[in-house]
Amino acid sequence: MPNHFTIYIKNMVCPRCKTAVASIMEANQLKVVDIQLGEVEVFADENLNLEALNANLKTQGFEIIFDREHQLTEQIKTLLFDYLAKIEFTHVKLSDYLATKMELNYPYMSKVFSKNEHETIERYFILLKVEKIKELISYNQLSMSEIAYQLGYSSPQALSSQFKSITGKTVSEFKEMARKNRSSLDNLH
Repeated sequence: MPNHFTIYIKNMVCPRCKTAVASIMEANQLKVVDIQLGEVEVFADENLNLEALNANLKTQGFEIIFDREHQLTEQIKTLLFDYLAKIEFTHVKLSDYLATKMELNYPYMSKVFSKNEHETIERYFILLKVEKIKELISYNQLSMSEIAYQLGYSSPQALSSQFKSITGKTVSEFKEMARKNRSSLDNLH
C-alpha cells in the first residue's frame, strides 16, 4: 500500500538541484508530492529500495541522508544559502536566524554542524560569502561598495580583508585571475 515518505538529500542546494532530483525520482517510478531544497516527499509503497535510489542519486552528486544529525546539518546548509540571499535585507544575526528557522538552540546546532562538517557554521558561511564575492566580481557589474553592501559587510575594506584572509589573494589579484579559481556554491560540502 503506497505511503508518503520524506527523503532528506545531501547537496541539494539550488533550483536546478530540485529539477534533477525530481527527474531521478520519476525515473525510479516515485511520484513526487513535494520537493524543497534538501528534501523530497514521495508517494511510494513500503518496499521502497532506498539503497538503489541512493545509488541513482549519487550519479548526479546527491546522496540520501539516513541519520538525523546529518539531516540537521543539510538543513542548516540550506538555510545558510537562504540567509546569504537575504543578507542585504535582513537585520537578524545569523545565529538568531538559524535558531528561529530550525526552532532549536544555536549551540546545539553549532555542535552538530561542526561535528559533521569539521567546520563551524560561521566559517562555512564565510566561505559561502567569499564564493559569492568571486561570482559577483566575475560578473563585473557591481562596484566593491555595492558588493560589500549586498553581502552585509560594513565596508569594502572589511570585505577585502576577509577575502584576502580566506583566498590569500587581494580582490585585484583575483580579478586578474577571474574565474579560474571559483568553486560552485553547491560544491562546498
